Amino acid sequence: MHEEPTAYRVPDPGIRALFTEDVRYQAWLDVEVALAEAQAELGIIPAPAATEIGAKAKLSLLDRDAIRAGLARTGHSLVPLIWELDRVCEGDAGGFVHWGATTQNITQTGQLLLVRRAHAVFLRQLAALLEILGDLAERTRDMLLPGRTHGQHALPATFGFKVAVWIDEVCRHVERLRASESRVFVAMLGGGAGTMASLGPIGMVVQDKMAERLGLTPMRVPARSIGDHQAEYVALLGLLAATSSKIAREIYTLMKQEFGEVEEPVPPGTVGSSTMPQKRNPKLSQDVVAAAAQVRALVPLALEAMQTEHEADRTTSMMFDRAITEACTLTGDILQRLIALFSGLQVFPDRMLANVRLSGGLIMGEALMLELGKRIGRQRAHDAIYEAAQGAVTRGRPFEELLAEDAHVREHLSAAQVTDLLDPARYAGLCQRFADEGAARARETAAALARAGFANAEPRG
Repeated sequence: MHEEPTAYRVPDPGIRALFTEDVRYQAWLDVEVALAEAQAELGIIPAPAATEIGAKAKLSLLDRDAIRAGLARTGHSLVPLIWELDRVCEGDAGGFVHWGATTQNITQTGQLLLVRRAHAVFLRQLAALLEILGDLAERTRDMLLPGRTHGQHALPATFGFKVAVWIDEVCRHVERLRASESRVFVAMLGGGAGTMASLGPIGMVVQDKMAERLGLTPMRVPARSIGDHQAEYVALLGLLAATSSKIAREIYTLMKQEFGEVEEPVPPGTVGSSTMPQKRNPKLSQDVVAAAAQVRALVPLALEAMQTEHEADRTTSMMFDRAITEACTLTGDILQRLIALFSGLQVFPDRMLANVRLSGGLIMGEALMLELGKRIGRQRAHDAIYEAAQGAVTRGRPFEELLAEDAHVREHLSAAQVTDLLDPARYAGLCQRFADEGAARARETAAALARAGFANAEPRG
């Protein structure tokens, strides 16, 4: 995301910091430690060696210049790190580092450790967002506005109903993310070709114990060519991004002066334009839409990365690395902006109601048709209301006048009945109920996340 002025800065959720070189290196070291400890427990390597590896596998103890020099010389991402860990270990302990493993076993497992940390941030953000949306749904449950289909007035709705729709989707994204955890966050230890030839039958037990230490699920078949779990996670973030973009696009549209129904927070001092001083631009909404498009564009890359040739292919690892890293970073930005947007969203119920009445009662066509249809049949009633409605538009006459002139309407509905049927407050359906249920579900989902350890926390600024 682009840099923002201080008055408009959104707190950093901390995702970028997870994918720096230093954090990656430490994640790889953590995997090497878990591997060594698991092997020591099973008698594959000496226990003192595993203890020494665990004591020295800290990036702060290693020579970063030596690692960089090794990387420049070898072009290999992991070998220089292993060399340096070997060097700092006392005795012969360094000789047992990386025993029976191959690079992708370490780097992919380490990457998923970082993604799991990002995943925890996303769930905390979603909990915070749902709490805010729950309050908003409850607060706006009765605020009438035009329900629009194909960009045109359809039937009366409430803003709380809109929010309930968003809550419904966001809660399903939470369900999908939680359900994916055992599939996505896996440890892999299959050796050079994924066949476990280097360790034999006990290798699967090593993988189990390594995974347990890392809090991951062991792979049933530790093949380096398997990538559907990584693609699944990027696809899930793509789905979440699509919903986020839809929500932001709605706010963007309703903030236009022609609608005037809401306004995202515009902090004092925010400048919308260098040349038009009146501008109050929907920056948060636009940021979400732009970032979400980028996340969705990464989904095909992740699917393409599943096309591994034979038993391993570095090109697909590189593609997954980019897709996952960028999708996670952008998702953190998106969710933080949605939290900021809805934390300060202004709603204007008077303008919403004025917009409902903008068409002079035409929005109540279905209500009139159904009531009249009870007397003369639905299709005849449709034709009668259709003629009056189209005449109101094409001839510029009041809808209620044209209704009064129609013989079918005049014969079967009194003027008082027509007036009542033109009241949009009487035809909001179950909007209030959906808003109330949405608010309750949002709070329940947020509370469940908190119980699972994903309570809302203030992000780093």
